[in-house]
Amino acid sequence: MHYFLRVAAFCLLMPAVSILTAAELKPWSGRQLPPFELKDLSGRDHRLADYRGKVVLVNFWATWCEPCRAEMPTLEKLKEKFAGRPFVVLAVNVDEPEARIRKFLALLPLSFSVLLDYERKLARAWNVRLLPATYVVGPGGRLHYSVIGELDWSAREVADRVAELFPRP
Repeated sequence: MHYFLRVAAFCLLMPAVSILTAAELKPWSGRQLPPFELKDLSGRDHRLADYRGKVVLVNFWATWCEPCRAEMPTLEKLKEKFAGRPFVVLAVNVDEPEARIRKFLALLPLSFSVLLDYERKLARAWNVRLLPATYVVGPGGRLHYSVIGELDWSAREVADRVAELFPRP
């Protein structure tokens, strides 16, 4: 029952937040966020430290979150745009049953890793209060950008800001 109350609260709050504030990729000025280790749907471990040397986009989402679902195809386009570059998308599902996630992915297949944040442990550690919430980590492991709310990741200006983080040859 507690789970459903949280879902209802998110569903009621998210549209209001989306209307009041346009999502924008903002430079990160907060504290360094803690590292993590999460499993994907295949049971493989993913640690943020494993991706050193790459630009990492960490997206917190849920299947019930309409803005999350709407932005997923644009995350896929961004991943395709940067194919062959040191770039990875990690979609962190917040506290949902695997069966629900798999059903969603059957309808919208994604080529990036979906990680499982059971009991919202990572979401709490990263202070995620609303979904979607996305963080862009540079190749050195430093957090550079964040955005709360839906963003068109395929937009040129957004992709250009992410591309600035790639190591120079």
